[in-house]
Amino acid sequence: MEISSTQIWIIVGVVMLIAELLSVSFVFAFIGVGAFVTALLTWIGVLPMINAQLFCFSVVSVLSLFAFRKPLQALTKKSSDKSMEYSEYVGDKAMVVIDIPADGEGKVFYRGTEWIALSKSHERIHKGKSVVIQELDGIRLIVAE
Repeated sequence: MEISSTQIWIIVGVVMLIAELLSVSFVFAFIGVGAFVTALLTWIGVLPMINAQLFCFSVVSVLSLFAFRKPLQALTKKSSDKSMEYSEYVGDKAMVVIDIPADGEGKVFYRGTEWIALSKSHERIHKGKSVVIQELDGIRLIVAE
C-alpha cells in the first residue's frame, strides 16, 4: 500500500493537533493548520511537487501562527483570569493528607482529588487537619487553618 502526499500531510496535521491538546501552547495547532491546508492544495492538484508542498506548509504555518496566536492567547487568558478571580474554591474546606511544611508544599484532599497546597500562614499544618482554601496559585491551593 502506497501512501500519497495528501495522506501524509493529513497525518502530520492530526499529529500536530494531538500535540497541541497535550501541550496547550498554541503553536502545534498552527503547524497542523499548515499541514491541512497543504493536504487540501495537494489533493486538488495545486501543489504536485514536494518542494512546493514544503514551501506552502512553511508559509501557512508561520503566517497563521503570527496572525492568530496572540489573539487566541489573549482570549483564553481573559476567560481564565475571570475564573480565577471569581473562584468557587475560595472558602471551601479541604483535608490535609501530607503535612504542609512552613515554607514548602504538602497535599490536601479536595473534591475527590489530591491537590498541592501551600500554607498561607507560613506555619506547618499537620496531616488530618481541616483547612480553608484562601486562594489559588496556578494549580496550587493556598490554605490556612
